[in-house]
Amino acid sequence: MAVLKVEVVYALPGREESIELTVQTGATVRDVLEKSGLIGLMSHKVGIFGKVVPEDAPVADGDRVEIYRSLAVDPKEARRARAATYTTRSRRAGSVRSPSRAPRRR
Repeated sequence: MAVLKVEVVYALPGREESIELTVQTGATVRDVLEKSGLIGLMSHKVGIFGKVVPEDAPVADGDRVEIYRSLAVDPKEARRARAATYTTRSRRAGSVRSPSRAPRRR
């Protein structure tokens, strides 16, 4: 059987784990993770080059198996929290004109 070269990547906030492995043809994502020693992270989603795949998906020569960690905050919730801190300014708020629109004194 032929030998395939694959890379396993797992990123943490402060560092990145990257392991290069050789596996036999017909190996699956699960086989690669077992050989890398990162099988304990299988509860997270996994993918190949940014595309989420099931654990029984076959790997090809040169594939990068990625282990995705959960987001700390939902992006929609983070946006809502940022938007809540902004204040709105109405054009009709009082009769004060901005300095650039005020009449010039001579």
